[in-house]
Amino acid sequence: MIKRLLLIVGFIVSLSSCGEDIAYRIEGKLTNLEDQTLYAVFENDDIKAVDTVICEKSGQFLIERKQGDFREVTIFFEDKTHWVTVYPEKGEKVTITGDANYPTMLRVKGGHINDRLSAIKKELASLLKEQADLIHQLHNRGKESVNNTIEETDVASRLANVNHLLSEEVAAAVKKYPDEEASVILIQNYFMHPDDTRRMDELLAVLNPKLKDFYLVQKLQEYSARAKRTALGAEAPGFNVKNIYGAPVSLDSFPQRYLLLAFTAPWCDMCQTEDLYLDKVATKYPKDKVDMLLISLDDNQSEVRKVLAKDSIDWNLVTDSAGQAAMLVDLYNVSALPRCFLIDEEGKIILKTDNGMEIKHTLENLIE
Repeated sequence: MIKRLLLIVGFIVSLSSCGEDIAYRIEGKLTNLEDQTLYAVFENDDIKAVDTVICEKSGQFLIERKQGDFREVTIFFEDKTHWVTVYPEKGEKVTITGDANYPTMLRVKGGHINDRLSAIKKELASLLKEQADLIHQLHNRGKESVNNTIEETDVASRLANVNHLLSEEVAAAVKKYPDEEASVILIQNYFMHPDDTRRMDELLAVLNPKLKDFYLVQKLQEYSARAKRTALGAEAPGFNVKNIYGAPVSLDSFPQRYLLLAFTAPWCDMCQTEDLYLDKVATKYPKDKVDMLLISLDDNQSEVRKVLAKDSIDWNLVTDSAGQAAMLVDLYNVSALPRCFLIDEEGKIILKTDNGMEIKHTLENLIE
């Protein structure tokens, strides 16, 4: 009898210790969740771990991790088209509730950062819902074979107004809570603009200096410095790479001419040279007037050479072999593809765009 009691006590103790071993516990209950498979990405500076999670009941899930030191957990759902980010604290249970159709409105409870962000979301609920509904309308109109241009323009105008109102409300929240990490996250979510960091810099300046060691503050400061490096009017960052034929290429390889840097990728539908007007630039302007360097996130150099051999245009192209393209993407702070930079004869950036017609009109105005 004593042995049986000892075994029972030992079993209870072992269960308790197992519970204590769980560093992170996230429980979710989402309505309107169609895809019952989710992916939880745990992240820190040097570590990224991915868990696949299956809902035990419709819309209900449990994510647990016994080990690790993570700052963020991003949970992807609806075939990875939607997501919500959690800022966990070890030993603190986190709950996620709300409508899966409105990911920006999901309520995340547990831990001071999550609680503050959820409180701010609650205050912004009407704007967040209107924003999501307008984005949904635009997305659906894009799928229609015949679009009503007037209605589409109206929806886009309303969305721009809602976005502006949201940014103003978020900026007010940052100023209201300058001592809290949640404010830094709001700055990251709403004001990280690759072309203009003035608002982000302004809001970073109002934060309490005690937050300087919070990991996102340094990240945003570095982001701002990179953005300024490629601001309009800035000296274009120098580089030394090799093109797909092994020839060295640097900024000095294009003296006394306009240089068009075009960042592309083979899997990017909008990156085709004809869509970006690059083929017409190559045939219309002599290289001593306008030269071009394509940077493609493509590792297969031999295949690229085969494709280029069939092209009538002599493209100067750098691929991601040995991380060259990735290095240039970071150097020029490219956050989305396609991305084109026009550099003038003095080495200054005079245009940043993803629009081929803008490239066309700018060059016509400059040269013709």
